[in-house]
Amino acid sequence: MEVSIKLASPEREVELFGPADSHLRLLRQSLGVQIAARQANLVIRGKEKNVTKAAEIIDKMQERLIKRGLLTADDVTALITRDDSRETLEATKSITVYSPKKVIEPSTKGQLKYIETMQTNDLTFCIGPAGTGKTYLAVAVAVSMLKKKQIRRIVLARPAVEAGEKLGFLPGDVQAKVNPYLRPLFDALEDMMDFAQMKKFTELDIIEIIPLAFMRGRTLNEAVIICDEAQNTSPLQMLMVLTRLGHGSKMIITGDITQIDLDVGQKSGMVEAIKTLRRIKGIAYVELTQKDIARHRLVQNIVRAYRKKEKAKS
Repeated sequence: MEVSIKLASPEREVELFGPADSHLRLLRQSLGVQIAARQANLVIRGKEKNVTKAAEIIDKMQERLIKRGLLTADDVTALITRDDSRETLEATKSITVYSPKKVIEPSTKGQLKYIETMQTNDLTFCIGPAGTGKTYLAVAVAVSMLKKKQIRRIVLARPAVEAGEKLGFLPGDVQAKVNPYLRPLFDALEDMMDFAQMKKFTELDIIEIIPLAFMRGRTLNEAVIICDEAQNTSPLQMLMVLTRLGHGSKMIITGDITQIDLDVGQKSGMVEAIKTLRRIKGIAYVELTQKDIARHRLVQNIVRAYRKKEKAKS
């Protein structure tokens, strides 16, 4: 089967095709189709089902480029892996952040449920493997609420638990030692606002990015509190975090319970909290799976391979 697609903005074909045609190459490899550029058109050849899907994805790539002003490899990967059973989530909720060129949208049904759950509940637990957007979408919801003046501050916290390495061997003072643990939270924020704005908000304590221990003794009102990597909290730490919730606040607890870095025999506070609190009204629970992974397409295969290995052991 052969289909020809007219380019909406021929002058922006370099952005559409990607550096060295990387976006088109990703489509070819993922869908098993041939794609060739002819003047102001793209010609797609292959099996009917794959050609149809490739054509739909290219149309959405053009829409996204026009709407946002840029198109990344992550955007293309998300469109390829998107669950078509929800009519490609056309009616999903978009999350507006401070960056004028960035609109955050769910790529899967699981991510859509997660966003809706965070928006409608004061306390949300979310578990799932790496790359499912647990942290990124939580930060996006928090930033959107801050922009809309629905809250006054954002508090992002992580437990500083070693994953096979010891903090004491790292150079620098305490701040330098814990900074690597907080880096993923900075990365998410930097994608949603420019550096000057982020720096201003952190200097004014409108946004706090802190180790978990720094939350002790505080009550956080009119805030979104995100506890990331919460599978590495102890039961006492988790209770401390949960009791920081103040008036007009929202809390999101995220983690991957298959990657617990606590000492052998030590219970995960996140696992215990989910079991204890699951039936309380106003507390919600979302589980994302490998189907919701929106990173590089190989991440799904990596997660799947390790899952098979663990099952073979048991």
